[in-house]
Parts: sequence; C-alpha cells; structure tokens
Amino acid sequence: MAPQDSDIPLPRRDLLRNATLAAAALLLRAPLAACERERPRAPETERLAATSPSDPDHARLTDWTTVLRAEGLSRSESQLGRGAARVGELAAGTPYEASTLDAYLSSGGSSSGREPLTLSLTRFDCVTLVEACLAVARVADDEGAPTWERFGQEVVRMRYRGGERQGYTSRLHYFSEWIADGERRGLLQDLGAELAGVEDRRPLRFMTEHRGSYPALAEDGVFEEIRAIERRRDGRARRVVPTARIAEVSDRIETGDVLAFATAIPGLDVTHAAFAYRDAEGVLRVLHAPLSGGVVEVTRATLPEYVAAIRRSTGILVARPLRGVPRAG
Repeated sequence: MAPQDSDIPLPRRDLLRNATLAAAALLLRAPLAACERERPRAPETERLAATSPSDPDHARLTDWTTVLRAEGLSRSESQLGRGAARVGELAAGTPYEASTLDAYLSSGGSSSGREPLTLSLTRFDCVTLVEACLAVARVADDEGAPTWERFGQEVVRMRYRGGERQGYTSRLHYFSEWIADGERRGLLQDLGAELAGVEDRRPLRFMTEHRGSYPALAEDGVFEEIRAIERRRDGRARRVVPTARIAEVSDRIETGDVLAFATAIPGLDVTHAAFAYRDAEGVLRVLHAPLSGGVVEVTRATLPEYVAAIRRSTGILVARPLRGVPRAG
C-alpha cells in the first residue's frame, strides 16, 4: 500500500520494507495476509475456528457493534460504509502490524494446504483494517449477539475469491481483484466508471516477478497457480481516477467508500487501501492503518493532498460497500 503503508504496494499484504518490497507487501495481500486464509470444505464452524479471539478482541467486537446499533448505523437506510468508518474511528490508535496473514508460513504451515483464518480487532495492516471494519458493520446488522464466528464469516466473504477459503491462492492478493470479486458478488459497487476513471490495462505480474519476496511462492505448484491467476486478469481494466482529477470528483465520494491507491510500479495495481472520511467540517480525508505512524488514524492531509504526496501514485480506485445480501460466488 505505500511508502508508509500508503506508499507501498500491497499484494494482499506482504512486504513493507523498501519502496519496492514495500510495494510488494502492500501489493495487497501480503499484509492482508495478516488475517489469513484457508478453507477447502470443512463445515463453516470448523473453518472459522482457526483463530480464537483474545478477550480484548471479543470485547471490541461486542462494544463496537453496540455503538453502531445505538447510533442507528446498522439500520437498512444507513450506508454500510458509514458504519464501517465509525468502526475505524473506534479503532483509532490501534497498532499497525504487517504480514500477519502470512505468519503461518514462517511457523511451518504449508501454502498448498488450507489456509488458516487469521482475525484480529487489536492489530491491523491497511487491508485487514478495511476488511475488519466492514465485517463488524455487517455483524451489527444482525439482531443477535455478535459472535467471533459470525465476524469470521464476513471476513472470509471478502478476503477469498468467491467467498471460499481454501489455500494461499484462494486469497485475493491483488486489491483490484478484491474489488472486482466483491462487486461481482454484490458486496460493493466499483465507482470507477461513475467517477470517469481512466482504464489501466497493465498486466499484473508483481508477485511472480518478485518470487523471492513471497515465501509461499517457493512451492512450484503455488507459484504456477498465482501466475495463472495473474494471466486471467489480463485485459480486465482497472478504473483509476487520476491524481489530478480527485479534487473534481471528491464531492461524490462518501465517508466509508473504500479507497485503493493506484501505482505506476510495474506489475502492481495498488500500494495501499483505506476508507474515505469526511471530518466535522466536511473535508475529505483518509482513514487508514499506515506503516508510517504505526497506528490507525485519520490523515491531516486532504484526500487529494495525500494521494499527490505518494511516490509513483497514479490515482485511486473507489468502491462503495453495499448492504444488500451477497450474491453466490
């Protein structure tokens, strides 16, 4: 996601060291990997039991859903994104932690087996913050008591292709595919065309061209699967609102819209993910978990200023979370 998490790319959240590796880390799933994956076909309960919540995690899930319900942000007439952004406000100050989704690999786990489901409300990288906030907002929509299993189910819907948690390659490592897959299943609406975004058809190759930065790709079978996934994305344009035009369309971007920061780095789509956020004066800012600063925060810079300051930035992808019932894979 971006030099700071916002300047580094994020292949489903992984590398965050230097501009290039950081780009990888932020390619979007390496760091995002911090939440985890895995899931072939065990019963849903078994699939989501991989991670047990700590007391602080459980307390946050209960407290945050209570706040959303009390403030009317779980009602059908309220935009889901507003509830998610409210969760982000409540998470302010929570520590940033990179590569949590891939931690199982360093402890002997296999990238070819079912991926464990990593969940947390007490540590985030940029993508896991987005997923967690949206998941809590969806859990709050239910009338019953919030459960860790229910929270996990919502994260799985977003993190894995078709909402199916299987091996490492089932995770949506490139964030532009995260958006496309979510739109296909009714989880969100890609606003790129509506905001007159410019098509970006550059092929995605970052993961396979930086194989050494991704431990999972040491296995030839996994490497070949990721390469096939990259090829399948060829020709599928990403709609990017150019940096110079963000100010022109900012009045059409709402609090809680998901932002992905596009990059000119070869083979990579975006380097950071966040929420759009309007402050009390109506100024559009960014609510995110940045590598620089190390905690969940709202930027002092406006959205146009923030994007303009990112090295090699080309603009933003924008998607609006939807409250409707998700469509089947």
